[in-house]
Amino acid sequence: MADHDSAVGGFGWFLAGLGIGALVGVLYAPKSGKETREDLKAGALEAKDRANQMYEQGKAQVGQYAEQGRQVAGEYVEKSKQVASDYVDRGKEYYDKGRSQWTQYVDKGREIIQTQADAAKAAVDAGKEAYVAKTNESTPIV
Repeated sequence: MADHDSAVGGFGWFLAGLGIGALVGVLYAPKSGKETREDLKAGALEAKDRANQMYEQGKAQVGQYAEQGRQVAGEYVEKSKQVASDYVDRGKEYYDKGRSQWTQYVDKGREIIQTQADAAKAAVDAGKEAYVAKTNESTPIV
Protein backbone atom coordinates (compact mmCIF):
# COMPACT_ATOMS: atom_id res chain seq x y z
CA MET A 1 0.00 0.00 0.00
CA ALA A 2 2.96 2.24 0.45
CA ASP A 3 3.60 2.03 -3.29
CA HIS A 4 0.04 3.10 -3.98
CA ASP A 5 0.34 6.13 -1.73
CA SER A 6 3.59 7.24 -3.34
CA ALA A 7 2.10 6.89 -6.84
CA VAL A 8 -0.91 8.98 -5.86
CA GLY A 9 1.38 11.48 -4.19
CA GLY A 10 3.66 11.65 -7.28
CA PHE A 11 0.66 12.25 -9.51
CA GLY A 12 -0.58 14.91 -7.16
CA TRP A 13 2.72 16.69 -7.28
CA PHE A 14 2.64 16.49 -11.09
CA LEU A 15 -0.79 18.14 -11.21
CA ALA A 16 0.37 20.76 -8.78
CA GLY A 17 3.43 21.52 -10.93
CA LEU A 18 1.23 21.70 -14.00
CA GLY A 19 -1.09 24.17 -12.36
CA ILE A 20 1.76 26.30 -11.09
CA GLY A 21 3.37 26.29 -14.54
CA ALA A 22 0.11 27.37 -16.18
CA LEU A 23 -0.31 30.13 -13.62
CA VAL A 24 3.25 31.38 -14.15
CA GLY A 25 2.76 31.19 -17.94
CA VAL A 26 -0.38 33.31 -17.77
CA LEU A 27 1.22 35.82 -15.41
CA TYR A 28 4.35 36.22 -17.50
CA ALA A 29 2.81 35.86 -21.00
CA PRO A 30 3.77 38.87 -23.15
CA LYS A 31 0.40 38.92 -24.93
CA SER A 32 -3.13 37.94 -24.25
CA GLY A 33 -4.70 34.85 -25.83
CA LYS A 34 -6.59 36.92 -28.37
CA GLU A 35 -3.42 38.73 -29.42
CA THR A 36 -1.54 35.42 -29.67
CA ARG A 37 -4.30 33.92 -31.86
CA GLU A 38 -4.23 37.00 -34.09
CA ASP A 39 -0.43 36.73 -34.37
CA LEU A 40 -0.73 33.05 -35.28
CA LYS A 41 -3.42 33.86 -37.85
CA ALA A 42 -1.29 36.69 -39.32
CA GLY A 43 1.74 34.37 -39.47
CA ALA A 44 -0.32 31.71 -41.25
CA LEU A 45 -1.63 34.28 -43.77
CA GLU A 46 1.88 35.57 -44.33
CA ALA A 47 3.15 32.02 -44.90
CA LYS A 48 0.27 31.46 -47.35
CA ASP A 49 1.16 34.67 -49.21
CA ARG A 50 4.83 33.65 -49.40
CA ALA A 51 3.84 30.21 -50.67
CA ASN A 52 1.67 31.85 -53.38
CA GLN A 53 4.53 34.16 -54.34
CA MET A 54 6.93 31.23 -54.57
CA TYR A 55 4.36 29.32 -56.64
CA GLU A 56 4.01 32.25 -59.06
CA GLN A 57 7.79 32.66 -59.27
CA GLY A 58 8.16 28.94 -59.96
CA LYS A 59 5.44 29.11 -62.59
CA ALA A 60 7.14 32.07 -64.28
CA GLN A 61 10.51 30.33 -64.16
CA VAL A 62 9.04 27.17 -65.68
CA GLY A 63 7.59 29.34 -68.46
CA GLN A 64 11.02 30.87 -69.06
CA TYR A 65 12.66 27.43 -69.16
CA ALA A 66 10.01 26.20 -71.57
CA GLU A 67 10.58 29.20 -73.83
CA GLN A 68 14.35 28.68 -73.72
CA GLY A 69 13.79 25.03 -74.56
CA ARG A 70 11.63 25.98 -77.54
CA GLN A 71 14.28 28.43 -78.74
CA VAL A 72 17.10 25.90 -78.42
CA ALA A 73 14.99 23.24 -80.15
CA GLY A 74 14.18 25.72 -82.92
CA GLU A 75 17.87 26.51 -83.35
CA TYR A 76 18.69 22.81 -83.60
CA VAL A 77 15.90 22.32 -86.14
CA GLU A 78 17.19 25.20 -88.27
CA LYS A 79 20.76 23.93 -87.98
CA SER A 80 19.61 20.45 -88.99
CA LYS A 81 17.71 21.85 -91.97
CA GLN A 82 20.83 23.74 -93.07
CA VAL A 83 23.03 20.65 -92.74
CA ALA A 84 20.49 18.55 -94.66
CA SER A 85 20.28 21.23 -97.35
CA ASP A 86 24.09 21.27 -97.61
CA TYR A 87 24.12 17.49 -98.06
CA VAL A 88 21.39 17.70 -100.71
CA ASP A 89 23.33 20.40 -102.56
CA ARG A 90 26.52 18.36 -102.34
CA GLY A 91 24.65 15.32 -103.62
CA LYS A 92 23.32 17.32 -106.57
CA GLU A 93 26.86 18.49 -107.36
CA TYR A 94 28.16 14.90 -107.34
CA TYR A 95 25.23 13.78 -109.48
CA ASP A 96 25.81 16.57 -112.00
CA LYS A 97 29.56 15.90 -112.03
CA GLY A 98 29.00 12.19 -112.54
CA ARG A 99 26.45 12.84 -115.26
CA SER A 100 28.79 15.20 -117.12
CA GLN A 101 31.67 12.71 -116.83
CA TRP A 102 29.41 9.93 -118.09
CA THR A 103 28.36 12.13 -121.02
CA GLN A 104 32.02 12.81 -121.80
CA TYR A 105 32.81 9.09 -121.75
CA VAL A 106 29.84 8.32 -124.00
CA ASP A 107 30.86 11.06 -126.44
CA LYS A 108 34.46 9.84 -126.42
CA GLY A 109 33.27 6.28 -127.05
CA ARG A 110 31.14 7.48 -129.98
CA GLU A 111 34.16 9.30 -131.41
CA ILE A 112 36.31 6.18 -131.12
CA ILE A 113 33.62 4.02 -132.75
CA GLN A 114 33.14 6.60 -135.52
CA THR A 115 36.91 6.76 -136.10
CA GLN A 116 37.10 2.98 -136.28
CA ALA A 117 34.05 2.86 -138.58
CA ASP A 118 35.61 5.51 -140.84
CA ALA A 119 38.90 3.60 -140.89
CA ALA A 120 37.08 0.36 -141.72
CA LYS A 121 35.09 2.09 -144.49
CA ALA A 122 38.26 3.64 -145.87
CA ALA A 123 39.93 0.22 -145.85
CA VAL A 124 36.96 -1.32 -147.64
CA ASP A 125 36.92 1.50 -150.19
CA ALA A 126 40.68 1.15 -150.70
CA GLY A 127 40.22 -2.58 -151.16
CA LYS A 128 37.48 -1.99 -153.75
CA GLU A 129 39.61 0.52 -155.60
CA ALA A 130 42.57 -1.82 -155.53
CA TYR A 131 40.40 -4.64 -156.84
CA VAL A 132 38.96 -2.48 -159.57
CA ALA A 133 42.41 -1.20 -160.48
CA LYS A 134 43.85 -4.70 -160.52
CA THR A 135 41.00 -6.11 -162.56
CA ASN A 136 41.17 -3.30 -165.08
CA GLU A 137 44.88 -3.73 -165.51
CA SER A 138 44.89 -7.38 -166.32
CA THR A 139 41.91 -7.91 -168.48
CA PRO A 140 42.34 -11.12 -170.39
CA ILE A 141 41.98 -11.09 -174.11
CA VAL A 142 39.47 -13.50 -175.21
